[in-house]
Amino acid sequence: MDSAILKVFIPFTISFLMGLLITPWVTHYLYKHKMWKTSAKTTGIDGREAPVFNSLHKYKEVGTPRMGGIVIWGAVALTTIIFWTLPQIVDTGSITRLSFLSRGQTWLPLASLILGAIIGLADDLLQIKNAGGAHGGLSLSKRIIGVLLIGLIGAMWFYFKLGMTAMWIPFVGLINIGWLTIPLFILVMLAMFSGGIIDGLDGLSGGIFTIMYSSYALIAFYQMQYDIAAFSAVVAGATLAFLWFNIPPARFYMTETGSLGLTITLSVIAFLTDTVFILLFIGFPLLAEAGSDIIQILSKKFRGKKVFHIAPIHHHFEAIGWPAYKVTMRFWIIGILTSVIGIVVAIAGK
Repeated sequence: MDSAILKVFIPFTISFLMGLLITPWVTHYLYKHKMWKTSAKTTGIDGREAPVFNSLHKYKEVGTPRMGGIVIWGAVALTTIIFWTLPQIVDTGSITRLSFLSRGQTWLPLASLILGAIIGLADDLLQIKNAGGAHGGLSLSKRIIGVLLIGLIGAMWFYFKLGMTAMWIPFVGLINIGWLTIPLFILVMLAMFSGGIIDGLDGLSGGIFTIMYSSYALIAFYQMQYDIAAFSAVVAGATLAFLWFNIPPARFYMTETGSLGLTITLSVIAFLTDTVFILLFIGFPLLAEAGSDIIQILSKKFRGKKVFHIAPIHHHFEAIGWPAYKVTMRFWIIGILTSVIGIVVAIAGK
């Protein structure tokens, strides 16, 4: 048990420190090359003017670099390489046990994180250059296609390579769903991806992702899936390092190169730990954000009026007068509460 704790805690610590160490270089590059949007967004997803958003955020995106998510996946990648390489250099049992890169547990989430980050990075670069879709960047349809492809590959891996064909329901048990594992995997990944819009206030997404990945580190550890626990802890450590620099006033924004990879990887970890149902609790902040956007769009389309002052919902609270820091901290509190519920259900439900 002691070695298992060290296997999780040491990579977590190294990942956090690695994030702190690479941030000055990342920051220098982003500011030197002015990696921010040259003009603020002025219209909504439907192409119409967005006066409420503009009054709140019109000038915040100009002058603050995007692509802060590089700190997260960069720290994760470097930490993974370190703990994979060390056993090749120092062949001792204690060092070898710290490696958490394994075919059955961590190949897929690591690949999802990196592939998602690459798609997000392409979107960010196009946004900076004001190229691509209506607001710059990859269009939503292209990003969805990218997520669908990653989801399909992951689903095939789960179904054919890992032989996973059942879904666990708390207090009920395993339910065999056979080939339906494939579309379910893709749908869950899309649902988590849609929650990436939570990256909208200083410190908001960094805190929420740290909470969610820490929760899955605890669940995986309880289930003795120590490689997944270590990987989740490494992501949490890297995200915590990002948050150190993203609290108000933010030195940079996470944007798609961080949020896209983090959201889809969360769904992969949920399947690997057989806790997809628990995402309703641990992933609640993401689902609430995506749900508020969907409700707003449908209401405007079919009722001709809005439900929220502005969507996603964290901007609604800003619009009714909450200071941004209060919105962020209250979201953190909600994220902690729903994650604790998720952890309890995951443990007690089995």
